[in-house]
Amino acid sequence: MSLLEVKNLKKIYKTRFGGQEVEALRDVNFTVEEGEFVAIMGESGSGKTTLLNILAALDKATAGRVILQGMDLSGISDKEIATFRRDNLGFVFQEFNLLDTFSLEDNIFLPLVLAGNNYKSMRDRLKPIADKLGITALLRKYPYEVSGGQKQRAAVARALITDPKIILADEPTGALDSKASDELLKLFGEVNALGQTILMVTHSAKAASCAGRVLFIKDGEVFHQIYRGESTNERFYQKITETLTLLSQGGNK
Repeated sequence: MSLLEVKNLKKIYKTRFGGQEVEALRDVNFTVEEGEFVAIMGESGSGKTTLLNILAALDKATAGRVILQGMDLSGISDKEIATFRRDNLGFVFQEFNLLDTFSLEDNIFLPLVLAGNNYKSMRDRLKPIADKLGITALLRKYPYEVSGGQKQRAAVARALITDPKIILADEPTGALDSKASDELLKLFGEVNALGQTILMVTHSAKAASCAGRVLFIKDGEVFHQIYRGESTNERFYQKITETLTLLSQGGNK
């Protein structure tokens, strides 16, 4: 059984004035296997952010199902949804979403604090992650005292510390310079190699070329998908840019 199953997903919004319906997602189907690194790409307005919000249980689908390790997200009550996210999903955002009044350590601990963990167990859980991410010496610093790349490493640590079933990354390199982006993507590759499942929404073909598979969303549907296979990052990047060109020209699959 796949870790994540998306079946016939549909999302319709009604505009605030006039009540017109906008179909953001029309019939989205795909699966993600445990340990995969999947990137989702598409032009602005293609539906990829809506899709990510539904996968993150931040929004509800109009129709269709999202099943995470056998659990149907539509069956989770509003009262249980925050606990579900905390226990099953890790998030990495473009703008880091760190609290400036908290040290990096306290930002990373936040989901565990909300879950009622004690300090010693949190420290024990953080140590190997901080060592792996190279932020041990920065833990007592505040977000405004470190670089964008270091903030994003702290955000990755916060995503990993709950041992999530899947990490959902929303444009994680969007606020980083090229050096920090390369470091983060290398880090994602290392984390994925250890078995962590990652689903990343990105505009960047370079970022997507670090994944094992790329899904292309167009007009609310999965237009196409390509697999890395034995390709190098450079060759996979070329395949991605060729597909994006086809996408922009309105080509067929």
